[in-house]
Amino acid sequence: MGFLGLFNRSALPPADLSVLKTDIHSHFIPGIDDGARNSDESLEMLADMAALGYRKVVTTPHIMSDGYRNTPEIILKGLERLREKIKEAGIKIEIEAAAEYYFDYEFEKSIPKNDKLTFGNKYLLWEMSFMNKPENISEVIFEMVTQGYKPVLAHVERYPFWHNDFAMYEDLARRGTLLQLNMNSISGHYGASTKKAAEWLIDNNLISFLGSDCHHKGHLDLIKKALSEKYMHKILASGKLLNDTL
Repeated sequence: MGFLGLFNRSALPPADLSVLKTDIHSHFIPGIDDGARNSDESLEMLADMAALGYRKVVTTPHIMSDGYRNTPEIILKGLERLREKIKEAGIKIEIEAAAEYYFDYEFEKSIPKNDKLTFGNKYLLWEMSFMNKPENISEVIFEMVTQGYKPVLAHVERYPFWHNDFAMYEDLARRGTLLQLNMNSISGHYGASTKKAAEWLIDNNLISFLGSDCHHKGHLDLIKKALSEKYMHKILASGKLLNDTL
């Protein structure tokens, strides 16, 4: 049976995440944000990621001026400690670190310093408030691009202020922002409107990175359930994802 025949079945087999090779959004470094609380939790989640077929993860702790005031030094020291634990545990997975930057004044003013933690070829993961869209988003995207970054907007489908204006997604892409989608949005975990936005983005081939955004074991359990969703199969077969280039 060809792919289209498989895609039209009501119940699909679990999708194979090994085609992604790399996850680019997670919170595995213990004790520095709202992700893993200790190294045991980190190792349990990383073992699950390896079992799902991932060869590498780029973990991305939060950096926000009013919340998690992480620095590159804090993140990279945590990364080295976690790498040692992974080696000791014998888990077959690579781990690198970048950050998930929160769009606030401190982030905005620091962009010209060109000192951000990135992954791949200067991919810069950033997020914004779920409540209010920043008025100067276009200017800040322009500044990131001018500094040589490739902006990657985290969990783009989860911002409710765009749920009635899907054209804004296309505008973001035109301005040079790559869009990252959370796998659990496909299953409806974040609500019906987020699921609808995720499906529209997949249908319109606007997603460049698929991410776990894993904070705890429950997120991984939900991802395993989402693997049989037809839109999970569709995005993995789209040929648009860049995860496997890292």
